[in-house]
Amino acid sequence: MKDLGFHEDSNPPLFKTTLPNVPDFSPSFDPHSEFPDIQTMSYNYANATATLDHLLHDTSNNSAATGFDFIEELIRAADCFDTNHLHVAHVILERLNQRLRSPAGAKPLQRAAFYFKEALQGLLSGSNRTPRFSSLVEIVHCVRTFKAFSGISPIPMFSIFTTNQALLEAFHGSSFMHVLDFDIGLGIQYASLMKEIAEKADSLKHGSPLLRITAVVPEEYAVESKLIRENLSQFAHELRIRVQVEFVPLCNFETLSFKAVKFVDGEKTAVLLSPAIFRRLGSAGSTAAFLADVRRVSPSVVVFVDGEGWTEAAAAASFRRGVVSSLEFYSMMLESLDASMVAGGEWVRRIEMLLLRPKILAAVEGAGRRVPPWREAFYGAGMRPVQLSQFADFQAECLLAKVQIRGFHVAKRQAELVLFWHERAMVATSAWRC
Repeated sequence: MKDLGFHEDSNPPLFKTTLPNVPDFSPSFDPHSEFPDIQTMSYNYANATATLDHLLHDTSNNSAATGFDFIEELIRAADCFDTNHLHVAHVILERLNQRLRSPAGAKPLQRAAFYFKEALQGLLSGSNRTPRFSSLVEIVHCVRTFKAFSGISPIPMFSIFTTNQALLEAFHGSSFMHVLDFDIGLGIQYASLMKEIAEKADSLKHGSPLLRITAVVPEEYAVESKLIRENLSQFAHELRIRVQVEFVPLCNFETLSFKAVKFVDGEKTAVLLSPAIFRRLGSAGSTAAFLADVRRVSPSVVVFVDGEGWTEAAAAASFRRGVVSSLEFYSMMLESLDASMVAGGEWVRRIEMLLLRPKILAAVEGAGRRVPPWREAFYGAGMRPVQLSQFADFQAECLLAKVQIRGFHVAKRQAELVLFWHERAMVATSAWRC
């Protein structure tokens, strides 16, 4: 249990929704060298996306003089996917192999370009599948990396506490809850939700509440599924609450839709969505049918978290524009990461390889799929947005006050609560009612 991050944190939290401790770092890990005092760190922001915007519309030779010729080449390679000139894309990407040999020591835009070059090559060769964990050791490494990311950047915690707050408000003290999750990851985020549920039940003198979690997962998720169920069950036992964790293979869900999910009378249900499920659906018709089925389930809340810049990328009119939008997003993500800690540190490399690279592979793979803007799809399904509470705003301000990294700020965008890095949205959370 302790090795996988579900044991109690002895330090008092800054605010209620907290990420429980996950594995301790190795004895060689030096927090002073890896995570310097971010209050004293100077950071000069340079708007790299302006260059991307320029190159998207003007592919003149001027880019070579500015040192961004590799971006022009990458955009040309992406354009070849639109025109089906895949042999030309192959030649361009082979040339980029000489220009972008490694992300080590490079600036954020160059590192992002390296990963996108890799993803485009994988798409050409048919080897672009997101890598899966094959052992417990690999999962522990990923959990440790997630802890490092959460410790130096507000991005992971913002996703967790905004989701938890939307769930808690929808459940409203219920003792019988069901979360249907289409992007469970490693399930780390549920520990903080379970702790909140236990504390609320204790304060209200309720009996032991029951939390049911149903995760729709890929067929090859066996190692992760077993681990998530065991750890959440044991953590629930320590908190003296009840939890039931079930997994529905994605192929079953695609065949049976919500008939593949067990629902129980009297429970309050919530549905958690991310860009992953919409990439899988891949068309306006499939998206509309899926959301119509969601509405028929009558959940208390539908929570959508966009932590991939999908709002902009999904609206792109071509594969090239989708790739450019995602490249901008992950360049900014890496830039914010460099601002959060010593650039080039070992943990930056791990965060990029274990957490961000798989998302880039998925973004490139889905860049050519045309789906309707998600807000339009939600409204079309008869859903209506619900404003997140002032307490969620307060938590966001507390989070930013804790990390004190110049460049992050929180704002509301329509019904979403959004964490921005300068002018680019990094995470956007919204709650919807049917």
